[in-house]
Amino acid sequence: MKALSQPGDKNRLSPASPLQGVSFAADGLTSSPKERRAGPQTSAASPAATTAQDTASPSPAAREAIRQALHEVQKAIVGKPRAVKAAFVALLAQGHTLIEDRPGLGKTTLVRAVAQSLGCQFRRIQFTPDLLPSDITGVHVLEGSTGSFRFRPGPIFGQVVLADEINRASPKTQSSLLEAMEERQVTVEGTTYPLPEPFAVMATQNPIEYEGTFSLPEAQLDRFMLRIVLGYPTFAEEREILRRQEKSRPLDEVRPVATAAELLQAQKEIRAVHLCDLVADYIISLTTRTRSHPEVYLGASPRATLALERAAKALAYLSGRDYVLPDDVKDMAGAVLSHRIIPSPEGLMKGTGGEEIVSEILKNTPVPVV
Repeated sequence: MKALSQPGDKNRLSPASPLQGVSFAADGLTSSPKERRAGPQTSAASPAATTAQDTASPSPAAREAIRQALHEVQKAIVGKPRAVKAAFVALLAQGHTLIEDRPGLGKTTLVRAVAQSLGCQFRRIQFTPDLLPSDITGVHVLEGSTGSFRFRPGPIFGQVVLADEINRASPKTQSSLLEAMEERQVTVEGTTYPLPEPFAVMATQNPIEYEGTFSLPEAQLDRFMLRIVLGYPTFAEEREILRRQEKSRPLDEVRPVATAAELLQAQKEIRAVHLCDLVADYIISLTTRTRSHPEVYLGASPRATLALERAAKALAYLSGRDYVLPDDVKDMAGAVLSHRIIPSPEGLMKGTGGEEIVSEILKNTPVPVV
């Protein structure tokens, strides 16, 4: 298969892993031909396969653990605190991230460092034109000794999944991620398998070298909560990169200072962050104005409204508050909304992109006083 994982992995979940959302046999899930012909069905997790979210005890230190993980990632990513914080905001808000920038700026390093700092199970999928959907989700294989079919999970069965250069795969292959990203499960030959918790897809793509690529459809772009742009480092930052590289590889300095259970606990605590009516109305005003903007062909959907609310709550949580401020909404609006906007032909002729439209809407929308 074309799907790759980190060294030592075998592109399948270990039967001893306590972080799986479903019980796996030694080489996969076992099902008989009769079960597979029975039509759509859902695999129920056994008591022994209870997810980390069900067993995690309340931890008041969860927020501090996530902050320490954020600090660890900054050891590998120099001079990009906003991008690193945005990656953690998406994870805390149970969202997926699209990292779009030129080659060699640290996109893959960022994803690996985030997974490493949180102690999460990492999987990597290298997207290529010949990648098949089954290379991602997994396949049923016939076991000769028993005559039964065994499900061999694909690399999507991870907690932090890197979809590297996602736009290099065909639309058919890209579509295999839709169910996983939205419903956190995959269906293979009529059988549905839940994905482990926590679960997040962090995809990368280059804004250049479009030859041989396939643009992400709007339905898939809308499933990414945030789009992150790293940008080139400054002179001083690049000097610091060279200095650190002389000592060790950047990822060697990143320690696992948090756990998947603490991340799940933090995700639950974010739901209690207070959002007053004035700030909620502010969020709705921003998204609805993208739909009526004269240079917009397709505006942000209600899913974008929900994403902006969750991202603002996650940012407030990271900032040590249990309530959302309008500044939290403004800080996250560009990353949440810009990739969901399709400019009109007139806007494209003027060179207007989603970022410029969101920036203009933020300037022209009254900010509530709370």
